[in-house]
Amino acid sequence: MNQAEILDAFNFRHACKEFDANKIVAKTDMDFILETARLSPSSFGFEPWHFIVVQDAKLREKLKNGAWGATKKLETASHFVVCLAMKSYFLGADQPYIEHFMKNVQHLPDDMIRLRSQFYRDFQKSDFDLSDDRKLFDWASKQCYIALGNMMTAAALIGIDSCPIEGFNQTTTDAILKEDFGINTQQYGIAYMVAFGYRINPPKAKTRRLASEVITWK
Repeated sequence: MNQAEILDAFNFRHACKEFDANKIVAKTDMDFILETARLSPSSFGFEPWHFIVVQDAKLREKLKNGAWGATKKLETASHFVVCLAMKSYFLGADQPYIEHFMKNVQHLPDDMIRLRSQFYRDFQKSDFDLSDDRKLFDWASKQCYIALGNMMTAAALIGIDSCPIEGFNQTTTDAILKEDFGINTQQYGIAYMVAFGYRINPPKAKTRRLASEVITWK
């Protein structure tokens, strides 16, 4: 794939407000999209995310109660994904998840685990001032957006439409996730939603500022 083909995909991608409910994304294609999320980079490589693919019609209907910006997408999207970001329960510098991850996922030796653990503590305390639960959750959510960008780009590269969604009440939606999805909201909070499928209407022409307005070379 050359540069022109990649840029064609970026021009193809738009925030699709309504999908063709009769067209279903193939499982192999959806697995590919989700794999690009799984392989996305994250700070310290700690992967502070979990993705829920919501295909159950009753659960999609539940989500409408808090997601005012997702109604059409919940009704028509082939696949609908809710991204959860980890909270301090996992990401606090001294939480068991951190040592477990370095040992059992990253397969680091004990001396490296001790070194990186101290570095991570210093990072949270001094570099980014991740001094409370909200700051830590927002930091995790920023990383979740890397996976979002990769999923939407991957979808566009294979001709699949998408729409990122922040049009929801976070408190209300977290309560729905707790009650109806069985999510422990002391451990996870919602970062965003994203819908995938095939457009039913042509998009508006893409508008962006000129490169000279957004890029500075020094």
